[in-house]
Amino acid sequence: MLLMISNTHTISPSLYKKLNYDILVDFAPVMQIAAAPNVLVVHPSIPARDVKQLIALAKSRPGAIDYASSGNGSAQHLFAALFASMAGIKMNHVPYKGSAQATTDLIAGHIQVSVPGINNVLPHVEAGRLRALGVTSRYRSAEMPGVPTIAESGVPGYEAVLWLGILVPAGTPRDIIARLNREITGVLSQPEVRKGFARIGTDVVATDPVKFAELIRIEIAKWAKVVKETGVQAN
Repeated sequence: MLLMISNTHTISPSLYKKLNYDILVDFAPVMQIAAAPNVLVVHPSIPARDVKQLIALAKSRPGAIDYASSGNGSAQHLFAALFASMAGIKMNHVPYKGSAQATTDLIAGHIQVSVPGINNVLPHVEAGRLRALGVTSRYRSAEMPGVPTIAESGVPGYEAVLWLGILVPAGTPRDIIARLNREITGVLSQPEVRKGFARIGTDVVATDPVKFAELIRIEIAKWAKVVKETGVQAN
């Protein structure tokens, strides 16, 4: 049995009081397979032209700027909360029941800030309906090469990406895990597969089990801190 997980599975342990599984105990990592950044965007009514200006604006108006997300505890919520925490600012979270309505209200100017997936807002950024200030990954996105990372724009060390990976049940023999890793890596190396991921704004990231295990542990600790700071509760 193979289980595909995302970064939300490293958020859940701190978001929910009780889970029916322990991701660190009940499963064994095979590999991370993909990663995709989000992007910090603002409505054009916000005078900030870059991340530093947004931080300065938020510090001058603590709690007066609203940011949208696709729901309490969602990646959009916690990506923005991490940004606010690391930047030392306070913004007001407005959760929606999904990203579509959040984006609609953002474009309409009812909400000023959000950190959605790039593909969700790229047409609106290109049309001038939204302004992109920074991508959430460590490196710039091929989809928005002219947009700097948040880390290089005034919040050193900031990184938050959506990722996918594969687990197997705990106790799966190591040779089986190694073979799965090799076979899946071979599939991911095929040009048509990489192009397919690229079309949805996602990079192929084929890691080994050890690196994926380390990522899971780091992500659990990172998001536990953000959840505690924000006091967020699951919908």
